[in-house]
Amino acid sequence: MCAKPVFDRPIAHRGLHDRGRGIIENTASAFAAAIEKGYAIECDVQLSRDGIPMIFHDDDLDRLTGVEGPVNARTMAELASYKLIDSSTGDTPQRFTEFLAQIAGRTLLQIELKQQPNQAATEVLAQTVMDALKGYSGPVTIESFDPKLLIEVRKRGATMPLGIVTYGYDEPEWDQHLAGGTKFALRHLLHYPASRFEFISCRDQSLHLPAVRFFRALGLPVTAWTIKTPVAAMAVIGKADQIVFEGFEPPSA
Repeated sequence: MCAKPVFDRPIAHRGLHDRGRGIIENTASAFAAAIEKGYAIECDVQLSRDGIPMIFHDDDLDRLTGVEGPVNARTMAELASYKLIDSSTGDTPQRFTEFLAQIAGRTLLQIELKQQPNQAATEVLAQTVMDALKGYSGPVTIESFDPKLLIEVRKRGATMPLGIVTYGYDEPEWDQHLAGGTKFALRHLLHYPASRFEFISCRDQSLHLPAVRFFRALGLPVTAWTIKTPVAAMAVIGKADQIVFEGFEPPSA
């Protein structure tokens, strides 16, 4: 088993972003702001058309860039050329390797690998991320909604803590593509014998789920997302071990 992760400070969701100040999510500017304030960082990794891991959350480009179409239909060079809407510094999507070079071990990373459209892409994302991390010495955790990604990075020698991202699978807009049996298995973390996660990142509204409570009682850390107010942060005390936050600045330690 991997070393138990220690989430000793709040985790800035997609970096410490603030669109009103021109600091956009998952950008070099947002990550720099998080480090300056002493926070850990959560980020998202997607795959470009030519198999390069990129820091980007959405499956589609339009919300953040104004360009239509899926992320995985564009090359790394194309993605890196798109300026993010409202960025005051002209930030563009970073390559994963650029992101690691920027952070340089200065804070804990909670790296979310985004679910891919097929097994081949899942394996490419797992391999390219693990290749990039070989020379990285800072504190890192990897997480995903998709248990298969945890399995694939472990096959490739992952020794950092691996986590499952979960919620109640009760949002039709999010999970309408999933069959009922699949949602049941994900909700109750029935994949554990295969995924063998070492921590859980759970939606704050779903911390009551029996499986989440069970694994936390066994000693697995739980981080709660996405906490957007001090009141919401207070509400998860005793139910989670750390918060993944945005929209306000909690004490950093």
